[in-house]
Amino acid sequence: MLNKKYRFHSRGGVRYVYQKGKTIRSPKMSLVFVPNGRGFTRVAVVVSKKVNKTAVGRNRIRRRIYEVLRKNFEDVPKKTDYVFVVFAPEVLTMSDTELTKLLSGLVEESKVCYNKK
Repeated sequence: MLNKKYRFHSRGGVRYVYQKGKTIRSPKMSLVFVPNGRGFTRVAVVVSKKVNKTAVGRNRIRRRIYEVLRKNFEDVPKKTDYVFVVFAPEVLTMSDTELTKLLSGLVEESKVCYNKK
């Protein structure tokens, strides 16, 4: 699990990212990101009830994504807030390599968008 320091603690921060951030979509999830002035990266994972009806399933998806991010945290650009929004139930049954590939593709694309500024 990703360290608590690098996760959002309130809805206000997530709301700010939704309002001010840029969005990148893939077929299974989207990434909303915005630069921050905190000096470190914060991450949130949003899984709707439409994706999985049970809290156990939604939390399992969330934990899997946090674990992949924890393992590859050095590759994530610093000083940025990320919100991963999952909208495909296949993420629950994806292999770890596929999930890593999906997340790293979204983060790489955000680096490209971030550097265009």
